[in-house]
Amino acid sequence: MFDTVLVANRGEIAVRVIRTLRRLGVRSVAVHSDADADALHVREADTAVRLGPPDRSDSSAAETYLHVERILEAARRTGAQAIHPGYGFLAENTGFARACGDAGLVFIGPPPSAIELMGDKINAKEAVRAAGVPVVPGSREGARSDEALMEAAAEIGFPVLLKPSAGGGGKGMRLVRDPALLAEEITAARREARTSFGDDTLLLERWIDRPRHIEVQVLADAHGTTVHLGERECSLQRRHQKLVEEAPSVLLDADTRAAMGAAAVRAAEACGYTGAGTVEFIVPGGDPSAYYFMEMNTRLQVEHPVTELAAEVRGLDSPAGPGRPDLVEWQLRVAAGERLPLTQSDISFRGHAIEARICAEDPARGFLPTGGRVLLLHEPTGEGIRVDSGLAPDTLVGSTYDPMLAKIIAYGPDRDTALRRLRAALAETRILGVTTNTGFLRRLLTHPDVIAGELDTGLVERTAQQTPELLASPLDTAHHDTVLCAAALARHLDLTPAPAPGGWTDPFSLPSGWRLGGEPAWTVHRLRLPGGEPVEVRVRPASMENVARATDNAPREAAELEIRLGDGPVRRARAARLGDRLDITLDGVRHSLALATDNTAPGGPATWFCLDGDSRPVLPHDPVAERTTSGGSAHHGTLTAPMPGTVTVVKAAVGDRVRKGQLLLVLEAMKMEHVIASPHDGTVEQLRAVQGAGVAMDEVLAVVSAGDGGEAVAATGEDPLEVAR
Repeated sequence: MFDTVLVANRGEIAVRVIRTLRRLGVRSVAVHSDADADALHVREADTAVRLGPPDRSDSSAAETYLHVERILEAARRTGAQAIHPGYGFLAENTGFARACGDAGLVFIGPPPSAIELMGDKINAKEAVRAAGVPVVPGSREGARSDEALMEAAAEIGFPVLLKPSAGGGGKGMRLVRDPALLAEEITAARREARTSFGDDTLLLERWIDRPRHIEVQVLADAHGTTVHLGERECSLQRRHQKLVEEAPSVLLDADTRAAMGAAAVRAAEACGYTGAGTVEFIVPGGDPSAYYFMEMNTRLQVEHPVTELAAEVRGLDSPAGPGRPDLVEWQLRVAAGERLPLTQSDISFRGHAIEARICAEDPARGFLPTGGRVLLLHEPTGEGIRVDSGLAPDTLVGSTYDPMLAKIIAYGPDRDTALRRLRAALAETRILGVTTNTGFLRRLLTHPDVIAGELDTGLVERTAQQTPELLASPLDTAHHDTVLCAAALARHLDLTPAPAPGGWTDPFSLPSGWRLGGEPAWTVHRLRLPGGEPVEVRVRPASMENVARATDNAPREAAELEIRLGDGPVRRARAARLGDRLDITLDGVRHSLALATDNTAPGGPATWFCLDGDSRPVLPHDPVAERTTSGGSAHHGTLTAPMPGTVTVVKAAVGDRVRKGQLLLVLEAMKMEHVIASPHDGTVEQLRAVQGAGVAMDEVLAVVSAGDGGEAVAATGEDPLEVAR
């Protein structure tokens, strides 16, 4: 076994690898960009090395983790014998694997030749086809020209799927149902593949309607042993990105499971694989026996914990429990030259595991990336719950990296138990300061088709269109008024000073609403939820008697109050605060919410609330400040940032006359580009965005006055992202 291993990654996977290294008594080395100087993986490691900023001033900080020479130098400086690449970044980079070998370091992964072969989807299909693995009908190795792709489409029939030969993650994939659109879709797919992967080679496959995505975990040593550890169902996806994974799949019977596992082993052997890897299949939901090879991921997968919890290996022990494998440990042992101490007959499957990916994104706003500082963090615990996380209190979630923050995994003796435990764990999860998809995932897991196991890769997007409430946070809808009341009541408590020595409180310092004669006066709070209209919330004691008693109250508990939202009815309320929880009672109904305050929010302190996994800030509303920030002309031509990010393109200047829909700016965040276009014909009055500068969510970027666009340049009809690049 190695003495020291460098982990060439960040976030939850780096933390995951470091914890196995610690258990094995292996010294861990973390590397980090300047943006990650205080990240959890840096704190967890025995040693950490700063990789520094990118080489060029216009480079993303994400490129720091791609700097091969700096990573190899960090390994040399710290005495590491091996490098674990995690997933993403350099994990499937043939050049990096070779560079490790050339530097005398062990790359904890498959040999470069296997990465290279399986990284080319065209050659990978040919290799596994020769090994007797079924593949989706489509273009063959020679069909690399547009004409050959079109001929292959005519041969296999529509609909067809265009895919880049290099890369993954759904980038560049195009579903084509209309033969008349194939030529232009090929052009668009090549452009995106070239931009994303530096290689515009495409392959074409028959599209299978309502397919299921099932993958098989394989493990191989350098001594001729290759086994599989069962399958994972990964059909709950959005835009080809996995959201929820489980093991085993409810679709497969024992015979199909054995046949797919054997096919995955043949695929791994066809490329001389060693270490942990995943063979992915596309499976028609109506005929599971007709499975087809899609691709092989030559690395550890994000969803590997469900395999660790559901697979059982005779005679094996690990922190996950008797018989439960630790795939990172096996990666290390195989890379160190050890033999796998098992055969296929030693592996069985017990119970069920389901994983949900927690991401910094807002489902209610089209899954736009979010960001911020983690003000409060509570990750779930309990029977059958595991959390793999890169978060810690005060973590700054920026726009540079992938939005995945953590994974919550639930295990149970059966699928129903695992689902119940995962839903409860998501409801228990509290991440304040950053909007996440936690509540959306919990609602998704209550969908009847998910509960019944009737899954396919298009289920999430179909359901989102048919059931908008799946995406909408209850804090914006059903609990909208409750959250605004909670914010006003929390502010009321915060305005109450602590008692002086002896328990006396100056009555004139209280927000009591006291006045000589008449009813108590209202304290007015002007508040709004993100994207919502401002609301005046009034709070006062319920009676003059309560005003008198307020001087004796503890500073974190209010006597009976009255509260009124806008022109709505007056409601009775109580509020008490205990640490990071606020208990309020409205008209006899009690609500308990987690809360935290962000004193650095633009426009004034924001009060964050969390309920059942959903979190939202309530923002102060200052109409005078709003008019000031928009130049005294608050109108719908004020363009604000829909997400925190970096301005990568500026295509306008103050004084330009523009047309409705014309591209003005491009923001980039977490591998996503977002176009900011003019909302109407008019003139650019203000332009605050600067190329290369970071912006906060809702920050004003530009103001376009309404009016005749005159000589404005009309939109070109080109792909706006292509124009931006």
